[in-house]
Amino acid sequence: MKAKTINTVDNDEVERFSRIAEEWWDLNGKFKPLHKINPVRIGYIREKIIAHFGKNGEAALPFSGLRVLDIGCGGGLICEPMSRLGAEVTGIDASEKNIKVAGLHAEQSGVKVDYRAMPAETLLAEGAQFDVVLALEIVEHVADVPAFVEACAGLVKPGGMMVWSTLNRTPKSYALAIVGAEYVLRWLPKGTHDWHKFLKPSELVGHLRRSGISVPHMTGMVMSPFSGVWRLDDRDLSVNYLLVGEKA
Repeated sequence: MKAKTINTVDNDEVERFSRIAEEWWDLNGKFKPLHKINPVRIGYIREKIIAHFGKNGEAALPFSGLRVLDIGCGGGLICEPMSRLGAEVTGIDASEKNIKVAGLHAEQSGVKVDYRAMPAETLLAEGAQFDVVLALEIVEHVADVPAFVEACAGLVKPGGMMVWSTLNRTPKSYALAIVGAEYVLRWLPKGTHDWHKFLKPSELVGHLRRSGISVPHMTGMVMSPFSGVWRLDDRDLSVNYLLVGEKA
């Protein structure tokens, strides 16, 4: 008998992001914060993938030969840069609207990405595996964190790696990511985040280790209050953080 596939999708979250899907590529729209942090995220991902696979960072297409999966890809803000670096990219999202927006933008930009409207566990059930799995700003929006992490881990090939980014559950993150970003500055629509669903680094690392993923590195993402520019800071994981996972 075939094992039942666990559904980790939070339908309310999917509907919330579907309503604003048309704004994914608007630099001043509701996804402006993601555009602001994208250079930092891409730089970190690039550096860690090159180091993990021993790639030539000076090459025009340093990710050539690698299969990359972006889970919860949204409008494709990470998929397109990964493709331009030479990877064979698959982007999945539970929102069909997001996938349609992502596919249209990739076509208009001349970038090749395989977009699919499906959750991670469905792709896992198909037996797919990838060299690199990205789960960026997604784990705080799912219905079942342990099952989601396990599904993501299962999509990584032996010897492959993952990159995660999410929000820490601290008083500072509540003040900045919810009160500040959603209610005071209005960078994000009200209700975008539920602070109680944020994960402390120790919690996410615990889920990953139980799923056979080791975590050799993590770092924080912090924004300068004066310039608005984001940077990495290994000493400050109090709000946003990134981490690398590796599969033996």
